[in-house]
Amino acid sequence: MSFDNKVAVVTGSARGIGFAICKKLAKLGAAIVINDVIDEQNAAESIKAIKALGADAIYVQADISQTEQAKNLIERAIKEFSHIDVLVNNAGITRDSLLIRMKEEDWDSVISINLKGTFNCTQAAAKYMMKQRDGVIVNISSVVGVYGNAGQANYSASKAGVIGLTKTSAKELASRGIRVNAIAPGFIETEMTKKLPEEARDVIIERIPLGKLGNPDNVASLVAFLASEEAGYITGQVIGLDGGLVI
Repeated sequence: MSFDNKVAVVTGSARGIGFAICKKLAKLGAAIVINDVIDEQNAAESIKAIKALGADAIYVQADISQTEQAKNLIERAIKEFSHIDVLVNNAGITRDSLLIRMKEEDWDSVISINLKGTFNCTQAAAKYMMKQRDGVIVNISSVVGVYGNAGQANYSASKAGVIGLTKTSAKELASRGIRVNAIAPGFIETEMTKKLPEEARDVIIERIPLGKLGNPDNVASLVAFLASEEAGYITGQVIGLDGGLVI
């Protein structure tokens, strides 16, 4: 796979899974637009690491739940690199609580960032991709958007919404040469999962047929494949990345 002369925008990517995606695409030759809500100073190490891989990179601070900020993110990418070839909608948050106890602001914030943010960036990027008659969008959903999860009504709903948005976007944009797919990760080894008590981790792993958690590089590799020419006949799909959890 090669992403030479390609430009990739990855939301929520100063760290974690998003940063792993940036590194993977950078190694394959893409210029990278890192986005997050932290300021540029705190994102400096991430930019430095991507540039150390030999890739062009810029950082754009933006809250993608805000329509104008999402538009600015895409416009900055166009201004800097003149085109956008890959958009990875990775940004997301959790605010877990049981349904009857969930605060309105926790529902609103998760839906706003995870779902509306994905819509905002997709809409903004699609306008440029349609003119190019080429482009790829990869949305990061979740297995809980497929089968639900107690204590995550907001998160599950947002990720199920991302799946619906993926399929509709794929249908609307296919005639302009734009492919849209989603990945539904299961339990991935992140800072959050590392903080889980050992007993809780063991319970999770027992539910996974492959008997282990995934890692950010697994997600990054699948993103790279879906964004590549090798996946040129794949669109509107939701690919599980969960060790067999939802078999």
